[in-house]
Amino acid sequence: MTQADFLRTPFPEPVDLPGGLPEGPARFFNRELSWLSFNWRVLDEARNPRVPLLERLRFVSISATNLDEFYTVRVAGLRELVREGNTTPSDDGLTPAEQLSLINADARRLMGAQQGVWNRLRREMEEAGIMILSRSSVTRAEEEFLRRYFESKVFPVLSPLAIDPAHPFPFIPNAGFSLGLELARNSDGRQMQALLPIPAQLTRFIPLPGGERFLRLEDLLLMHLASLFPGYRDVGHCAFRVLRDSDLEVEEEAEDLVREFETALKRRRRGSVIRLKITSGAPDRLRRLIMEELEVSPDEVIEVEGLLGMADLRELVLENRRDLLWPGFTPRVPERVQDHHGDMFAAIRQKDMLLHHPYETFDMVVRFLAQAARDPDVLAIKQTLYRTSRDSSIVDALCEAAEAGKSVTALVELKARFDEAANIRQSRRLERSGAHVVYGFVNYKTHAKISTIVRREGENLVTYTHYGTGNYHPITARIYTDLSLFTCDPALGRDATKVFNYLSGYVQPDGLENLSISPIDLKENLLSLIAREAEYARQGRRAAIWAKMNSLIEKDVIEALYAANAAGVKISLVVRGICGIRPGIRGLSENIRVKSIVGRYLEHSRIVCFGNGHGLPSKKARVFISSADWMDRNLSRRVETLVECLNDTVKAQIVSQVMAANMADEAQSWLLQPDGRFVRYLPDGRDDLFNCHRFFMENPSLSGRGTAGARDVPALTHSAD
Repeated sequence: MTQADFLRTPFPEPVDLPGGLPEGPARFFNRELSWLSFNWRVLDEARNPRVPLLERLRFVSISATNLDEFYTVRVAGLRELVREGNTTPSDDGLTPAEQLSLINADARRLMGAQQGVWNRLRREMEEAGIMILSRSSVTRAEEEFLRRYFESKVFPVLSPLAIDPAHPFPFIPNAGFSLGLELARNSDGRQMQALLPIPAQLTRFIPLPGGERFLRLEDLLLMHLASLFPGYRDVGHCAFRVLRDSDLEVEEEAEDLVREFETALKRRRRGSVIRLKITSGAPDRLRRLIMEELEVSPDEVIEVEGLLGMADLRELVLENRRDLLWPGFTPRVPERVQDHHGDMFAAIRQKDMLLHHPYETFDMVVRFLAQAARDPDVLAIKQTLYRTSRDSSIVDALCEAAEAGKSVTALVELKARFDEAANIRQSRRLERSGAHVVYGFVNYKTHAKISTIVRREGENLVTYTHYGTGNYHPITARIYTDLSLFTCDPALGRDATKVFNYLSGYVQPDGLENLSISPIDLKENLLSLIAREAEYARQGRRAAIWAKMNSLIEKDVIEALYAANAAGVKISLVVRGICGIRPGIRGLSENIRVKSIVGRYLEHSRIVCFGNGHGLPSKKARVFISSADWMDRNLSRRVETLVECLNDTVKAQIVSQVMAANMADEAQSWLLQPDGRFVRYLPDGRDDLFNCHRFFMENPSLSGRGTAGARDVPALTHSAD
């Protein structure tokens, strides 16, 4: 056992910090720096020898994509505060300017580390037969292939641009990638500056025939400059990439919210430049021109010795190299659904069912809605849509139901960051099919994940409800761990219906029975549950809290956890990303410990379990699933759900399987230290470290069991490596 095993190991000995007990802002970690720490953990998976080679490459790409989004949203917001002269400190006491300075220093180190990891992976890829060629290493036969490729697939979409008073510097969109060129005319040596914007639709790594050999697109363009600028030669060049402010501002009184968001998306492409990355060694005159035209200061420029646009490395995660990828995994169909020959309603009528994605297939959520669309006894469907895919099977089912004459209401959230365009398309499609589409609140994002289906059964109307912790997105459901609760419990059905009425009619729900929602009462009820557990501890009863989420930064919740700690509540937290609480400090948080799990799947489910005076794990625990992270935005500025699970089997599955396995994980766990560092214990030669993802892949879930029963649902073990 290691300290990462929260299930079996005692709480570590608390520490005394230099300078005494933290007070005021020192009681919290900074949100932005905590996020950067998470992205360091993502990158570290690219160094993990237990991870297959191309999956490590994928982690580099994910780390780069994450960092780009962080800059276009979070850093952009901080920069705007600095420009406005705002000096209001965050909860941890740092002003916006101080945060920017620390972020830029850490992010530069992170980008340097990304290049170092990529260089090591590239050498390993070469040993495995995957080559990234330079222009000088291309063979004569490959040159001919590349000439044809350039002429047929690249040249027609390029727009080479001279830069002079008659040809002003063009607009470069967010994430735009370009070549800057200094050219000399062959006839007289006269120089010209030019720009070659590279369309995002072009493949970055061009596959060559006869093996796994690739050439970067920018090298292909430099090989064929004579075709783009006849009569000129290259005397100096660089590549550069820009990131722009991607936060959206929406007029609150917009009469047509969809049209307003379509306009806002166009503004996003034109936001001010937040970061310019440029290859090192760029000609001085060219570099100055690019900086002046993009209006960036020197501290917003990052010179890169290596590969620009590392997010594009995902193209090199070759699906045909199964030997360099994770072993294949096919999500399970719950046995209880199979017992009922695929009939979701019959399976749910038997008793509540909790599915754990991606280990149980998300197709069951799609089947739930598709079956409803074709069932003549189904009268109405209501559905929230926060993130959807471009070709959404969920939307297909809703359209089919509406076209069949059923009453269909779809709450489409237009403010789902970076998915707004897809959601606008889907909302138009739903409207054309006859569905009633509503957009919720202008001031609040609707982040709750709810479906209701009303079905005529005999003389009664029965409401079948689905509550989820993740999005109705079949692609992300393959890699995000989330929970889906299916129920026909009348109280949970009534609660869901009241939430939909709130979303469509703005009337606050009255008398919710098993549900809390933000921004109305979720935070208040969560704080009350934490305080109740603290009271059990003061009474001398066994008091414990287990919680799992993506982010924990809300000040009042952290203070409530510190107060519960002081009362003696044992608090074990699994926080994947941002975490503002300081664990393991004597007199502040000696009963609090925190881990972050980063591995094959992205931990996304939000769960909280209260020992209810009986400790954990316990059959008497109170168990909740939620769409909300413990952040101010989720608890105050979004519509979110916190659902209490009352079915004994569902509770047992969450406490004794899902949460217990997360608590027991060692192989993928990073432990948060009192000083804010995360550390991981991965000793050489230890192949027996418990891996929660592996456990879930290899073992059935409890509540989806049918006639097979629960006898073979195992203890927390999995096969050896």
